[in-house]
Amino acid sequence: MIHHSGPPVPELDVFITDLNGHLRGKRIPARSAPKILQEGFKLPLSAIALDYWGNDVPANGLVFETGDSDGICLPTHAQPLSIPWVAGEHRQLMCMMHNADETPFHVDPRQLLMRVVERYRKHGWTPVVATEMEFYVLDPAHMPNSENPPPELLDWASAYCIETLDTQRDFLSDMYQACEIQDIPIDACISELGDGQFECNLKHVPDPVLAADHAILFKRLVKGVATMHKQHASFMAKPFGERSGNGFHLHFSLLDAQGRNLFDDGTDAGSPLLRHAIAGLLALMSDSTLIFAPGLNSYRRLVPGSHAPIYTTWGYENRTVAVRVPESPGDARRIEHRVAGADANPYLVIASILAAALHGMEQQLEPPAPTEGDGYSEHEEHECLPHEWSMALERFRSSKPLADLLDPQFVEVFAAVKEQEYLRFASIISEAEYETYL
Repeated sequence: MIHHSGPPVPELDVFITDLNGHLRGKRIPARSAPKILQEGFKLPLSAIALDYWGNDVPANGLVFETGDSDGICLPTHAQPLSIPWVAGEHRQLMCMMHNADETPFHVDPRQLLMRVVERYRKHGWTPVVATEMEFYVLDPAHMPNSENPPPELLDWASAYCIETLDTQRDFLSDMYQACEIQDIPIDACISELGDGQFECNLKHVPDPVLAADHAILFKRLVKGVATMHKQHASFMAKPFGERSGNGFHLHFSLLDAQGRNLFDDGTDAGSPLLRHAIAGLLALMSDSTLIFAPGLNSYRRLVPGSHAPIYTTWGYENRTVAVRVPESPGDARRIEHRVAGADANPYLVIASILAAALHGMEQQLEPPAPTEGDGYSEHEEHECLPHEWSMALERFRSSKPLADLLDPQFVEVFAAVKEQEYLRFASIISEAEYETYL
């Protein structure tokens, strides 16, 4: 190790967001920032579609067929952002993957979302989006895979508990400060059902791409601040079998060119356009489940009794359904989509939700009657979401509506990535199997 008495050399992280929501890029001297801002940097096109562990996915068509050629990663923001949880002058800059000639590359999750938003603009509509994300803050010495794991069952519930917030005062204070420095519009933070679990709401913005940027940056920020406090933050969908899973809820409304909320018609029921959007969400929910639940662990959250939706249901002011219309003043009339886990890619979640809603509005679809009471119980009139990874994969891969609404190449590439991950897990013999069958 080189020892020196001066301050650390200023550095810059430049990265794209891959299909799994992982940040892929380079760390360079900060003096190179002007060149990156002007010219971008190169990465293989296949870097956008690596599997969860960072391996190439030969079946995605981006490796051997292209000669593993480079794309160009161009900045999405005018200036880098400070990284307050790292000592020294350390900054980061988000970028997007383009083709080598700088034309759009729609497998890039951010550009995929931009393409969906452009379809809304052609109608003169602006989606207003807000995100809610849940995560656990854990002691590394007592994580599930450590020598001293925490107990599997809770002795008490900590939902909305102020005392629990007090135990993490320093962490939460630094998290809020880091959000202010990075201009991430954080709002409320609550203690959730799991011990050490929190939910943070980001304020709504009339720009779905910006909302997704905020979500991606927030996840990195939370993990970084937790590390600074010698803790570990996890957005894993279901870290504990008997504890609450981590969800990613999306709220959105729709404005016309004059700024009027198109989901409001002055009634408690909301406008016909609201109901058309809900019908589209329900119609394509099972096709899109692979995006909402992208990994093996994701499906441990989508089970009965887990406080996560398992049927294609909707209702007014009902937190047990998949699509909720919260009670609110007319100008705040909105939809809350409650299916995705916190492990999902925010760009893809928002893109698929907005695309499905647009499908319903353009086709003027009508939803079934709203669910009253327990939406977790069995509903014969509603479709059950895919409850296994392989089922969701096949449903996604064969969905012509998603290919039409999003991008055929994206569907092909994302399915190839998920299949490679699925097959790798399928080849692993678990400790429980050895204990049971050997």
